[in-house]
Amino acid sequence: MGIGPLCRLFGKSRHAYYDRKYHFKSIHQDEVVVLDMVAQIRRELPGLGLHKLYRCLRKPMLDQDIKMGRDKLNTLLRKHGLLIARGFRKPRTTQSNHLLRRYPDLAKHLLPDRSEQLWVSDITFICIGYSFNYLSLVTDAYSKRIMGYCLHPYLTNDGSINALKMALQNRSYHLPLIHHSDRGVQYCSYDYIILLNEHKIGISMTQHGEAYENPIAERINGILKTEFKLGEVFRSRTEALLAVRRAVEAYNTLRPHMSCSLMTPSAAHQATEPLVKHWKNNRRNRKIPSVLDVMK
Repeated sequence: MGIGPLCRLFGKSRHAYYDRKYHFKSIHQDEVVVLDMVAQIRRELPGLGLHKLYRCLRKPMLDQDIKMGRDKLNTLLRKHGLLIARGFRKPRTTQSNHLLRRYPDLAKHLLPDRSEQLWVSDITFICIGYSFNYLSLVTDAYSKRIMGYCLHPYLTNDGSINALKMALQNRSYHLPLIHHSDRGVQYCSYDYIILLNEHKIGISMTQHGEAYENPIAERINGILKTEFKLGEVFRSRTEALLAVRRAVEAYNTLRPHMSCSLMTPSAAHQATEPLVKHWKNNRRNRKIPSVLDVMK
């Protein structure tokens, strides 16, 4: 049976049949062109989401006389498995919902002008297989040197205490010092506070749990995970421990820091001349209180 009798059987004309066939062929060709454009953009911007991707494609599609909205683009990308998968849920390292004493923020307006004037602490996660370990860090805010660290399998205060003990052992100066952290239960715990008080270290904590309240610690976490590959998934805890040790040593002794006259953090920690920052500091005109004034 030919096309004509079949079309009449369904109440359609031959013209309608060929017109629809041409229409779907045209759509298929447009989709091939769009997918090729997406591949070109994703080669340079592999993590670009749908909204920004559509904005990048809008003008090239108009130039090719392709009419495709954002929803249709979303359907096309989903059909070919090209949508960006959402990142996995990160473990929460800060548990501030507790009844332990919280301390005020003494570092809010403090700009350190020497080493071991202000220490900042934080905890980040390290992926090992299908589970996590937790890396506690204590960093000098002036020299950016990592003073102490500990990779612990559990999110208890043991890792934070071990990192603080290492930092105290690596201490070179015995001048007034402030310890700044978030309000996590690890830093508010009785054992941690006792250790700080025994060494007469001022206690400072963030007030709202925002990253900008502890920016140096957050920045160090990012550097270690991106530049030193601690954001990768390790096969075993032994492999992760070795990677953390190498990363911290390389960060302290090999990596020049733009906040420390382009010296390494270890060299900057022992420097006697004021460190020069090679980036714009919008807070340079603020009045810099002394540590003794802050601790009063």
